[in-house]
Amino acid sequence: QVLLVESGGGLVQPGGSLRLSCAASGFTFSSYAMNWVRQAPGKGLEWLSDINSSGGTTDYADSVKGRFTISRDNAKSTLYLQMNNLRPGDTAMYYCARERSEIPLYGMDHWGKGTLVTVSS
Repeated sequence: QVLLVESGGGLVQPGGSLRLSCAASGFTFSSYAMNWVRQAPGKGLEWLSDINSSGGTTDYADSVKGRFTISRDNAKSTLYLQMNNLRPGDTAMYYCARERSEIPLYGMDHWGKGTLVTVSS
């Protein structure tokens, strides 16, 4: 079955960096676009970024543009999110999610359980 497992979260000081990973299995990773989504405490889901199946096209929410970078390694079936210049407002549970197709157009159909990022001094 489809399995997405996030890792790399933790406690970081404001201005610091983290790299999240999402290990995928149970499907042909290179055939699907992928997303990162987060949920801050007491708030709704916020889409952050997506990447098409080949990794050639990416998109970002304004809230993270210029600070976060999405990437993927199809040989390793792994999705990444490099997060720089982290702010307290970035504190959230971070999820990776699979798109229904090779391009991010039809919605997300599988989610990981998330990894917690806490930005605090």
